[in-house]
Amino acid sequence: MGYTGGVEEATAEDHGSGRHRPGRGRADGSGVLSQYRTALSGLNSAQKPGSGVPAYTRWVNRRLGRYAAAAAYTLHWTPNAVTALSGAFSLAAIVLLIVADPQPWVGLAVAVLLATGYLLDSADGQVARLQRTGSPAGEWLDHVVDALRAPAIHLAVLVGLWNQQQPSWILAVALAYCLVTVVEFMSQILAEQLAKQHMAPTPTQTPTASAARSFLLLPTDTGTFCWIFLVWGFPTLFVVAYAAMFTMNALHTAVSMRRKYVKLRKAGNVERAGHSATHTHT
Repeated sequence: MGYTGGVEEATAEDHGSGRHRPGRGRADGSGVLSQYRTALSGLNSAQKPGSGVPAYTRWVNRRLGRYAAAAAYTLHWTPNAVTALSGAFSLAAIVLLIVADPQPWVGLAVAVLLATGYLLDSADGQVARLQRTGSPAGEWLDHVVDALRAPAIHLAVLVGLWNQQQPSWILAVALAYCLVTVVEFMSQILAEQLAKQHMAPTPTQTPTASAARSFLLLPTDTGTFCWIFLVWGFPTLFVVAYAAMFTMNALHTAVSMRRKYVKLRKAGNVERAGHSATHTHT
């Protein structure tokens, strides 16, 4: 799940119930290394399509997430443990934003902590696939952590900027960014659920994974957002970067929500037409 609207959706098959995969014994030395390599090979051969995925998430976060997932699997960590660790890294970054002065080292620490949290957010579902322990409860936990983390980061930015006595307009931007993030997250989750209920299944087709589109979506990428905190220690530069990202994400969210609305409205019209035809024949 993402912090700015670039949310990576997961399924119940991707998130664990906390059970270890049956029949897997502990190994030492070369056995551990062999287990890690086997897990990594399995993940490399079964990846989600890259179409419509921003560049950092597609080529950096997912790839590093595979290494983290293979390591967690080898260490016998449950998917829920990885989710909890992801949340802990993000929480540490949030606390730093609120309590620490805006020094360059603080910005570096926050960026690394947020990026690590995002990396682990990608890894937990992959651990569940390796362990075959996917469950609705694990999916729910992952979404709850994302739903808490996404607005909390922007609220922490708001407090941090207020501590710096920044002008009121950028405080309003932080609040608006928080609202945009929440709306985008809920829009995506709800649209998927409504589509399952009201849209007829269609043959699965793998769309063309355009590299150009992935790079164009970089301003909406959660990974990009994590790393803009490298300039947290330079308040003027951060304000400019943060405001620019808010503007681009707000526009992207508006376009995305309109597309979802049109798609669901068409599905509703088709559903009503089908009901009318059924009543006519009966």
